[in-house]
Amino acid sequence: MFNFIPKPPPLEPKSHAYELKRRLDWGEPALTIVDARDRVAFNTSHISGAISLPLEEMPSNALQCLELDRDIYIYANTDEETAVAATQLREANFRNVSELRGGVAGWKAFGYPVVSN
Repeated sequence: MFNFIPKPPPLEPKSHAYELKRRLDWGEPALTIVDARDRVAFNTSHISGAISLPLEEMPSNALQCLELDRDIYIYANTDEETAVAATQLREANFRNVSELRGGVAGWKAFGYPVVSN
C-alpha cells in the first residue's frame, strides 16, 4: 500500500491571496499569517486567522512568538512595507517567509473572509 501524504506547494518569496487561500483550504496549513500593520488597522479589519505583529515591533517580538521553521505569510499596508517586514524576518533567520501581495485589500478582492470590528 502507498503511504503517500500530499504536501502543499512550496512557499514562494511572494504570493497572492488565492495561493494562501489554497493552502488554508488544503486542511493542515502549518502556517502563520502575520499582519504587520499597526494595531488600529488590525482591529479595524484583518485576514481571518492572522496575528498582529506591527512592523515597529519586529523582529524582536517575532523571535518570541513565531517558530523559525514555520511557513509565514506576512502583509502590511503596502507591498513595500510588506517587503520591509519580510526582510526583517528573513534577517532574523526565519526561513520560510512569503510576502502576501495586496494585503487585506487583495484578500478582500477575492471575497475571502476578514475579521472586522
